[in-house]
Amino acid sequence: MKGIIRKLTPETYLQSYASLLKIGFPVLVTQIGVIVVSFADTMMVGAYGLDELAAAAFVNSLFLIAVVMLMGFAGGVTPLIGALYGKGDHHEGGLTLRASLQVNVIMATAFTAIMGGIYFFLDKFGQDPDILPLAREYFLIILFTMIPMAVFNCFQQTANGTTDTATPMWIILGVDCLNVIGNYLLIFGKFGCPEMGLSGAGLSTLVSRTLGAIAIVAVFAARKRYRVYWNVLKSEHAGTKRRKTVWETSYPLMIQSGVECGLWSMGAVVCGWFGKVQLAAYQVINTIAQLGFMTYMSFGWATSIKVANYTGTGDYPGIRRTTSAGLHLNYILCVLASLAFIFFTKDLVHLFTPEEDVARAAILLIPPLILYQFCDATQLTYVNALRGTSEVRPLLWISLVSYLVVGIPFLLFMAVTLKLESTGVYYSFSGALLVASVLLFIVFRRVLNRKEAENEGEINAVKTL
Repeated sequence: MKGIIRKLTPETYLQSYASLLKIGFPVLVTQIGVIVVSFADTMMVGAYGLDELAAAAFVNSLFLIAVVMLMGFAGGVTPLIGALYGKGDHHEGGLTLRASLQVNVIMATAFTAIMGGIYFFLDKFGQDPDILPLAREYFLIILFTMIPMAVFNCFQQTANGTTDTATPMWIILGVDCLNVIGNYLLIFGKFGCPEMGLSGAGLSTLVSRTLGAIAIVAVFAARKRYRVYWNVLKSEHAGTKRRKTVWETSYPLMIQSGVECGLWSMGAVVCGWFGKVQLAAYQVINTIAQLGFMTYMSFGWATSIKVANYTGTGDYPGIRRTTSAGLHLNYILCVLASLAFIFFTKDLVHLFTPEEDVARAAILLIPPLILYQFCDATQLTYVNALRGTSEVRPLLWISLVSYLVVGIPFLLFMAVTLKLESTGVYYSFSGALLVASVLLFIVFRRVLNRKEAENEGEINAVKTL
């Protein structure tokens, strides 16, 4: 009892905050870099033309599902690597990396084929005919970014599992800068480059994602920290059993991520039913929303890494404390993001579009955006905490209930039945996220209680012997 009380002292919580900040800060900087690039993309495309902005919103919303599902799938290796790193078993970590790389490339190839099939049905989504020629060309370019992105994700999550979140940060920041420069040169045709408009933004994205994959592989090959991982990756076979283990921890995260983002992509399609102004406004607010989502994700990932490390050593009080600390930090970020949305509404919106109709429609979406921040932060924290325990199968039914059974009907009811249009779409997200947050909290507590009881049972059995 004294040990438990000692572990729950405020001083230990301060240590948890410090640990999460140390791991999460590089991820936060990375996410800010991603946000800056997303802001720059939207600003440049929006400045080029309304049709280009609407076409980008449509295509990006379709690819959002595939991109996030691949990110979620790659995230399945983080708790495996984290637990092995906690035990000091780097050789097994290298084999797990090899298995993860193989499985992730296969999944990326499958997604490329699926999205290639969707290309032939772009005219069936009920979008404004004016944007379809632009959307088709942009779609084909983004299609070829799937595999290099999957390679980067796999190595990034392996680095994260070893608590090295700084290396991916520097690589992402570097390629993000190149992406912004490429956008400027190719969208507007500066310094002798061809003026390609929206296609220029797509080509810049393709080049930056490819360079990012090459850079992180080079780091693993060159750095002493990853020498064991790289040598094992090159010279030993992963085996079917390891690939199966990676698959079993990855596919629930992939489906959970895909179903969640499917709701947001459905939101884009529904907004498109009300015209390109509503769709462009939705794209603007989605870009601004990343200021919250991507920063919450940073401490969500940090929470997952620390939970995985504690799972490897059987420190269940540490898991509880870390999860609570991660939630506290995310709530602080919620308040800061919401204050930015409140006090800089017009400035933020006008960054991305000179069109007054789009700006007026976008400003109406700020109140529902603020409303769902706290639910979003909560569900992100508990998704990642559950991921850190490797108990990810409950994410399947939680995501299906929250985003399909509740989310889509609620979205259609708010947007179409109540005729709130894009505003109704954004209000509906709060309902889906609230359901997800409650279910995740309940399941996380049950999983942790069961694991702790099993651990105590094993300890008692050893004492009896």
